Amino acid sequence: MTDLASALCAAMLAMLVAVAPSAVPAKGQDFLTAEQRAADFAGFCDFVGESYAYFDLKATDWARVCAHHAPQAAAATRRSEYVAVLERALAELYDAHAHLGTHTPRSFRLVPSQTDLFARWQDGKAIIAAVRAGSGAEAAGLRPGMEVMALNGESIQAAVQPIEPEFLSRDDASARDWALQVALAGRHDQAVTRLLARVDDGRRLFEFVPHYPEPGSTLSSRAIGGVGHLRIHDALGQQALVQAFDQALAELQDTRALVIDLRDTPSGGNSAVARGIMGRLVTRMLPYQRHELVSEFRENGVRRVWAEYVAPRGTPCLKPLVVLVGRWTGSMGEGLAIGLHATRGAAVLGQPMAQLLGAIGQKVLPHSSIVVRVPVEKLFHVDGTPREAAVPCAVGGAGRDWRAQDTELSAAVALAMRLADTRAAPLLQPGCLGPRPAQAVEAGRAAAMPAPVAAQRRR
Repeated sequence: MTDLASALCAAMLAMLVAVAPSAVPAKGQDFLTAEQRAADFAGFCDFVGESYAYFDLKATDWARVCAHHAPQAAAATRRSEYVAVLERALAELYDAHAHLGTHTPRSFRLVPSQTDLFARWQDGKAIIAAVRAGSGAEAAGLRPGMEVMALNGESIQAAVQPIEPEFLSRDDASARDWALQVALAGRHDQAVTRLLARVDDGRRLFEFVPHYPEPGSTLSSRAIGGVGHLRIHDALGQQALVQAFDQALAELQDTRALVIDLRDTPSGGNSAVARGIMGRLVTRMLPYQRHELVSEFRENGVRRVWAEYVAPRGTPCLKPLVVLVGRWTGSMGEGLAIGLHATRGAAVLGQPMAQLLGAIGQKVLPHSSIVVRVPVEKLFHVDGTPREAAVPCAVGGAGRDWRAQDTELSAAVALAMRLADTRAAPLLQPGCLGPRPAQAVEAGRAAAMPAPVAAQRRR
């Protein structure tokens, strides 16, 4: 697939350069030359085709995508037009983690970090599954379980259809779900969202300004009935969070258990911050996440797989631990959740996470300086479960009741207290990230180690 895409792009570039009247922009052009635009697009296609880690999960025919959009890229004489071509091509991956490092007023907002709503297609209906706490949509009265019938004056089907990928080798329901999320996020130049929904008493029109609460701090903490509640405010990319976490642990030293709340971490972050947090919760170096660089296997047929470790830092806090997650737990937030489950056997409660794919790599296009970011590494729990497939344990009523946020927190606190009292954890649904006894955690650690290391441990 990659070789064909490269060949097509090279051929298209040669043709476009041959017909370009000059390497100097004509009067009225304000963004590069046709040759430069074509070269950047060819580099874009090569980078995605060679590096994107999840083509095995996608139905995308990347060679056709590049062949279709190459003439449009060469003809886009304005930067905004050129960005739009790149965005349309990248959208064929239907991957919320793949994006450009720039946008225009006509660009769609990022999912999940810039969206108020999460919805899924169910029997042909667009059903709201979650509403972001503190958002404009929540303030307007939108609630989980409502059916979206129209968006900004169009039927929801008509609003979604132009966003759906065109160049697929097979049907994929996840492509339609992705397009629904993008449509609900809206464009940057859409100041107000008008949404017609079916509610219990009929149809109702909701209007709201998309709003993403700006956190006043990196972290807030408090004690709830003997349990320390630490809520991270979309700050997993800020090193200051590590110091704030240390301070919160000191202030909550008299509590008997902890709840780490990751429901407001949609923008992800970096592993240095996550490892800083986990480092206070372990006593020795432990694997918390597995990586695989897929491009190396494509290049030479040899898999490159490795485990990432967390090292202890400072005085360890070994209280019973529960992690709270939801639809706005994204990327590094998801990595932190599975890492705490792997290293501490922490119970992970809440709604499904954002399910963002992999670890991001990027390329700066040489002529336009536009940054292209796509997942280049696959990520896994240390037990081998793909990160995007990790399932938190559900809380009764969560996602259907508008009071779900309080319900989830109450359930997490209750479970933390139960674990602190050394009582058996309640039975949770099979396959979820439930609390694990020490021996099960140790077995998972051994499985994540290279064979020689694990063998030495057993001696």
